[in-house]
Amino acid sequence: MSRILIVEDEESIAELEKDYLELSGFEVEIENNGRVGLERALQEEFDLFILDLMLPGVDGFEICKKIRESKNTPIIMVSAKKDDIDKIRGLGLGADDYITKPFSLARWWRV
Repeated sequence: MSRILIVEDEESIAELEKDYLELSGFEVEIENNGRVGLERALQEEFDLFILDLMLPGVDGFEICKKIRESKNTPIIMVSAKKDDIDKIRGLGLGADDYITKPFSLARWWRV
């Protein structure tokens, strides 16, 4: 079973993503703090990371950068930041996709 780590401080969004992905057969874990999420991302094996940008502790950009230093695991950034510069920065740091909030789960995660 594929493991996914969601690092998202908005609990309602994290739970919505988790519910949808679990219904599709994935094992999903949530961290609400960027620092803890980064530690888990580096120490544990996951098949996908879903990162918010604006997090307490460490932001999603830094988490993405640190993951890419040692892993090639897919990363999807999900953020309310809609400016092109944020998308370019996220993709430039190694994210595989950048989705802006609000989003449609059915549209983006066809599982």
